[in-house]
Amino acid sequence: MEEKQTPFQAAVRPGLTIGLISVALTYVAYFVDSTMLASGWFGLVALVVFFVLIIYFGRQYRTELGGFMTFGTAFNFSFITMIISGLLSLVGQILLFHVIDPALPGVLADQSLQNTLEIMERFGASADSMTPEQMDDIRNRTLDQFSLTGQFTSFGIGLIIYAIIALILGAILKKRDKSLDY
Repeated sequence: MEEKQTPFQAAVRPGLTIGLISVALTYVAYFVDSTMLASGWFGLVALVVFFVLIIYFGRQYRTELGGFMTFGTAFNFSFITMIISGLLSLVGQILLFHVIDPALPGVLADQSLQNTLEIMERFGASADSMTPEQMDDIRNRTLDQFSLTGQFTSFGIGLIIYAIIALILGAILKKRDKSLDY
């Protein structure tokens, strides 16, 4: 009889694949126009790609298990995949922000402040309603997110988000063998 992989074993290859794709998307965006990294749509596109790939790999794993997978197995597979890809992505970002282009966090903080001001103006608030101290505070908080401490803190918060996403993906990927109900 063929030995089946545990969710952890099955999640390693997809996690590495998704992590490498995430790093590649980040670096392509950086080389094309680094300010794309501060845009909301870039994060949304990355999230959609993330979801689609996990569902794809999850369905492959479910097929490997015989076409059925419990919610717990689907959750474990999804969560472990996201942790592995998140760690790889974290390493890629640390290299980008601290080795390849240490000036990039300042550029992204400025762009993020600009995006915030544009959103305020769309909602009818004037950029003049903010004091220079408030704008500096927003810029500095954004800049802090790119420090090593900020990146590790973001990854820690990301773990909570990964767990919530894994719950959703677990519900999508699970498939019960109804022949066992009798």
